[in-house]
Amino acid sequence: MAAYDRESELKAFDDTKAGVKGLVDAGVSKIPRFFHHPPDPDSINPHLAVPQAIPVIDLRSAHGEAAEREAVVELVRRAAETFGFFQVVNHGVPQILLDELLEAVRRFNEEDDEVKRRYYTRDQRRKKVLFNTNFDLYNSPAANWRDTLFCVMAPEPAAQPDDLPAACRDAILEYTKRVQELGNVLLEILSEALGLRRQHLVEIGCGEGLCLAIHYYPPCPEPDLTLGTSKHTDPGFLTVLLRNDAGGQLQILFENQWLDVPPVAGSLLINIADLLQLISNDKFKSVEHRVRASRAGPRISVAGFFSTDFQPSAKIYGPIEELLASENALPKYRNVTVQEYSAHFSIKGLDGKSALDLFRL
Repeated sequence: MAAYDRESELKAFDDTKAGVKGLVDAGVSKIPRFFHHPPDPDSINPHLAVPQAIPVIDLRSAHGEAAEREAVVELVRRAAETFGFFQVVNHGVPQILLDELLEAVRRFNEEDDEVKRRYYTRDQRRKKVLFNTNFDLYNSPAANWRDTLFCVMAPEPAAQPDDLPAACRDAILEYTKRVQELGNVLLEILSEALGLRRQHLVEIGCGEGLCLAIHYYPPCPEPDLTLGTSKHTDPGFLTVLLRNDAGGQLQILFENQWLDVPPVAGSLLINIADLLQLISNDKFKSVEHRVRASRAGPRISVAGFFSTDFQPSAKIYGPIEELLASENALPKYRNVTVQEYSAHFSIKGLDGKSALDLFRL
C-alpha cells in the first residue's frame, strides 16, 4: 500500500477552493482520510446523550419588574456556572430575520463555486470577510466536515457592505445590528449575575467586537468517521448561536457525557466563552462542545463571537478585581490581551484542549 501523504492531500483539497460542498457535489461516497476523527478519550461514552435539559430563558422578563429581572439573572447565573450554555426566547431578534439569514446562508453556499472562490482565503488577519474549510486545516489533528464564511463585523475597521457576498449581505448587516443589541442585554445580565454593576462587562469592552462564523455542514456519506465540529471551547467573551434543525446535532460535554442540545423554535443559544471564564475567575464556565456529522442536512449555523481578537488593542484582561475582593479569592489566571489569547487559540487549533490552560496560574 502506498504511503499516505497527508500534507499533499490537504493541499490538493484546499487548492480546489470548493470546500466540503465541492466533495459532496462531486458525489464522493468515501470521505478523505484527513477528515477521519479518532474516538474521544475524554468522555465515558462519546455517543451517549444524557437526558438533561439546557435552560430556556424568557428575556422578556428581564425588562419587567425588579423581581422578574432578578429571577432572570438567577437563571442565567445558574446556567453560566453549570452548563455554560442556555437558550433564550423573546430575545428581540425577529423570527423573519432569523429565517431569512439561514436561507441567505444556504443560497451563498449553494451558488456556483466561482462565486465562493472570490472569498476563499486563509489570510485571517488582513481579510474582514473570508470563506474556507477549517481555519486550522493544516495544523488540526483531523478536519471538520463544514465550510465557513467568516466576517469581522465590529468594531471599526470592519467588513463593509460591499465586502459581503450579495446572497447574504442584507441579512448579515441587519442581524449584526440586532445581535449587538442583544449582546449588550446579555452582558448586563451576566454582570449582575457576577454581583457587579449592570454595566461592568459592557464598560470593560466585552461587547465591543463581533465576528460571525457562518457554518455550512453538507450531508456526510460517512458521518461516523468524522465530526461537523470537533470538541472545543469558544474564543472571546460570549457566543450567540443561530442554527437550523437539520443535519448534525450540537452536543456539550457535561460530567464526562455528551449532552444533546436540540434547538427550540425561535430561540438563540448562548454560551460562555473562554475570556469570560478567565475574567470571572472560573465562576462562569466555558464548556467544551462539538457538532456531530450527519447524512442529513445541510446544517446551517451562525455563531456570533463577542471579542476584539481581530482588532489591535493593548487592553489587558484578568480576573475582575471587584469579584476577587467580594469572594476573598486569589486570581486563577494571569493577565492577557485578547490578541495574545487569540494568537494562541489560532495556532493551537481545535485540538480538543482548552486554550485557557496556557494562561492559568
